[in-house]
Amino acid sequence: MKNATTRRRTALLYFVLSLGAVVMLVPFLWMILTSFKTYKETIAVPLVWIPEVWQWQNYLEVLVKFDFVRYYINTIIVTLTTVFFMMLFSSMAAFAFARLNFPFKNLIFSCLLVIFMVPAQLTMIPKYLIINQLHWVDTLKGIVIPNIFSVYSMFMLRQFFAGLPGEIEDAGKIDGCSYPRLFWNISLPLCKSGIVAMTVLNLLWAWNELLWPLIATNTDKLRVLSVGMATLQGQHSTDYPLLMAAGVMALIPMLIVYIIGQKYFITGIAFTGVKG
Repeated sequence: MKNATTRRRTALLYFVLSLGAVVMLVPFLWMILTSFKTYKETIAVPLVWIPEVWQWQNYLEVLVKFDFVRYYINTIIVTLTTVFFMMLFSSMAAFAFARLNFPFKNLIFSCLLVIFMVPAQLTMIPKYLIINQLHWVDTLKGIVIPNIFSVYSMFMLRQFFAGLPGEIEDAGKIDGCSYPRLFWNISLPLCKSGIVAMTVLNLLWAWNELLWPLIATNTDKLRVLSVGMATLQGQHSTDYPLLMAAGVMALIPMLIVYIIGQKYFITGIAFTGVKG
């Protein structure tokens, strides 16, 4: 009787999870199918799910008409540069707050957490005024440099470094390791799952960032994918097939990144949930 009850509960759980997965996948399926439709089919009532004639030229039109290749290149440069320096600085700061003792450490950490609570939109005007004074407006470094400092990444990585056994660090000191070597050769490899998890999260954020690149750039040659896709939406009408085709092409790289880093991502999130 108990086994039968357990099986029913398990079946119900799988049914609910499967239903949730279907609900999550429907918008993506709609996006993919719409990218092959004509504009008339996208606004038809009742809804047309399967296109009558698959419009493969929608993808070619996006690539040619909107200089999508340039947007791709700009996005790759901005994303990789931002995430590399963000993870470098965040991991070093996290190691310092977790493993080192220095004056006013707790006070500085508390101040950083206060900054973490400030909505990002409130910092847009000060950041723009700063890059304007530095003549970085309408440059890729104007997009990258203001975003390479992340209190969120530092805070999350600190949880990983704080959870490492102190005996490993003591053994390194006995062997003559300096703090840079303790960080680079011992602590960092042991936090690989956390580093990969935060890297995936930051890649997704940097790839999809819209507001700051829109503010910091003026010319078409420096647009990133998110800004370029926003231009496909008109004030009175929107070419939905082209917009969905652009969305599919923008989604593919991040989907590949998530699939590759999924194991570390899940491990990292589980780790931060149990370590204080």
